[in-house]
Amino acid sequence: MSKQSIKFYNKPAGGWGALRSVFKHLREQGSMSHGVSTLLHVNQPDGFDCPGCAWPDKNHHSTFEFCENGVKAVAAEATERRVSRALFESHTVSQLAAHDDYWLENQGRLTEPMCYDSASQRYVPIDWHGAFALIAQHLNALAHPDQALFYTSGRTSNEAAFLYQLFIREFGTNNLPDCSNMCHEPSGTAMREQIGIGKGTVTLEDFDHAEAIFIFGQNPGTNHPRMLGTLRDAAKRGCRIMVFNPLRERGLERFADPQSPIDMLSSQGSQIASSYYQLKIGGDLAVAKGIAKVVLEAGDVDEAFIAGHTDGFAEFQADVLSEEWATIVEESGLSEAQIREAAGIYIQSAATICTWGMGITQHKHSVATIQAIVNLLLLKGNIGKPGAGACPVRGHSNVQGDRTMGIFERPAQAFLDRLGIAFNFTPPQKHGYDVVGAIEAMLAGDAKVFIGMGGNFAVATPDADRTKVALQQCDLTVNITTKLNRSHLVHGKAALILPCLGRTEIDIQDKGPQGVTVEDSMSMVHISAGMNPPASDRLLSEPAIVAHMALATLKHSKTPWLWLVEDYDRIRDKIAQVVEGFENFNQRVHVPGGFYLGNSARERDWRTATGKARFMAHAVPTDLPIKSMRAQYGSQPVFNLMTVRSHDQYNTTVYGMDDRYRGVFGHRRVCFINKVDLARLGFSAGQWVDMTSVWHDGKREAKRFLLVEYDIPEGCLASYFPETNGLVPLSSMADRARTPASKSIPVILTLNTAETTVA
Repeated sequence: MSKQSIKFYNKPAGGWGALRSVFKHLREQGSMSHGVSTLLHVNQPDGFDCPGCAWPDKNHHSTFEFCENGVKAVAAEATERRVSRALFESHTVSQLAAHDDYWLENQGRLTEPMCYDSASQRYVPIDWHGAFALIAQHLNALAHPDQALFYTSGRTSNEAAFLYQLFIREFGTNNLPDCSNMCHEPSGTAMREQIGIGKGTVTLEDFDHAEAIFIFGQNPGTNHPRMLGTLRDAAKRGCRIMVFNPLRERGLERFADPQSPIDMLSSQGSQIASSYYQLKIGGDLAVAKGIAKVVLEAGDVDEAFIAGHTDGFAEFQADVLSEEWATIVEESGLSEAQIREAAGIYIQSAATICTWGMGITQHKHSVATIQAIVNLLLLKGNIGKPGAGACPVRGHSNVQGDRTMGIFERPAQAFLDRLGIAFNFTPPQKHGYDVVGAIEAMLAGDAKVFIGMGGNFAVATPDADRTKVALQQCDLTVNITTKLNRSHLVHGKAALILPCLGRTEIDIQDKGPQGVTVEDSMSMVHISAGMNPPASDRLLSEPAIVAHMALATLKHSKTPWLWLVEDYDRIRDKIAQVVEGFENFNQRVHVPGGFYLGNSARERDWRTATGKARFMAHAVPTDLPIKSMRAQYGSQPVFNLMTVRSHDQYNTTVYGMDDRYRGVFGHRRVCFINKVDLARLGFSAGQWVDMTSVWHDGKREAKRFLLVEYDIPEGCLASYFPETNGLVPLSSMADRARTPASKSIPVILTLNTAETTVA
């Protein structure tokens, strides 16, 4: 672990720091030679898809198709460390829970199924037959199928996800909460209504032709570092990159590509952002509307596109032109001059891409904000032409594919109809629970069994204390996973940990080695085949685990579950029958590099309620929760807190204790704050504070965070999740999409008197 320190990082993202980090993590996992050989197969036609982010592969001609954080994910999975039964014999669950998330992750790969024993308060070994029998016993004892919840992580393959949703729907419920509910649900909600599809309309090639790229609420340097190479190439050919983000993020400023000798020899690397606008947290809708106002005032719109492909323009135009600049400036945190400057670049560009991440999606008004961004694109016909389009950048490597495969609590009727025909049953019609609804159902006693396909539900979700109570009230919790995490220690009355194969490992079934498929953020579908021996001979693949659960539970199923998992081509043939766009799936995916799934909006085929792309008018929000809380607390400062990842983590997985680009080493409990706010409070950097979120139903507290002076707008704070997830109220979520509003949490700060300074 790094020595604790806070020091300014003045180097570019990537570069030598990234290379040192790569070797550090390979060494720590005891897999230097083994890890290096594994990395040479990442994102290759005959290799495996990176288990990290969902950024697409640029080509398969380079030996090095991975980034620093991809190395961390691969090293963590290919580690030589093992969690055997000895760890559970020597630790009760409460003793394991006393360790932090980094320690739990660092114990290594799980090796055999484990079952919670209430008498000893430990996990003890169980064979696979016994585990599946226990699951079937609990599921079949429920009064109704809707009393069961089936969560899915975005790392699950297409094949596993398809079988999983089939099992769940044959069981009789649509309770399929997934990680999309917590991240990009607003993107799908907004875009399906507006352009007829909830996926990004660009391909990677479009970045080679864009004249401007507008980036909203995103930190690719940490969350999807391979995007930096794409942005670097765009910047070098003269593309204008306009960044809108509250925090100054090094990856959006400068990047040194480790594969570029010129960059590596330069102390500054390559410039990324042409202009960097530090708006207030949640000010993006106001910015988008302000840019639209300038464009409309200038009359520089694509009239032919608007007339032929859109509706709602007149109402939208009237709404935008009537918005007062004073409101736009106040709510955005930018000056009118800054917004006009950005609008000028947008007007000049003949092809513009707008990208965004969770800095946009995790707010109360996130759906409206995304529609405001898409409005901008529609104004100049920037959807359905080369070098232009909408680009929501999703996180987990197959989160988009899981949704395509039917992991959705509100499935389309056409999908259910095809599924029922293909498997000769009647799928349930009632919509199921999303993540927030699932937690509420467990708390109310309406859900009694929780099964998680990957992920770390107890930690990833909002309102941590209430989520913990919810899970502990269940009769059974099951986690299908590769490594130990905190969700295994927040369990029901009965609990199972079922270890599965990882993405890097060889998957042998009756018909030989198998490959799975994934879909990236730009709708490319490709095959992934592991190349390492399994971490244990007692691991099963995710598809096999699903098939055995189904076989044990469903007494009258007509589906040949075990026959399907003998050869994953058989699963893909069934997917081809059910999922639109996957016709001839096996033939297309076995071509090196896979295939493009297609995008109706990219073809200007608008599958909306009106048959056209829709301009959606939205007022700049002035009813933000932070405002009402500030009014309520008067002279006591109430800050707007956004949760962020450190550079040494991916989602809830903590690989290390450093956040190199932000200059934080050996710490995770930190609070980034503007120096003006420090002075206003009478606090100093290096002091420790408690953070208390204030909400209409009470307060929630997170103790002992180190104040770090940082370049962030006044009145705004940032801190890492999952440490701050407990501050997010369950009822604070995006309108219509119900995504937790983890990027806008009203909080107050108080000094922690136990320790007020750090050496």
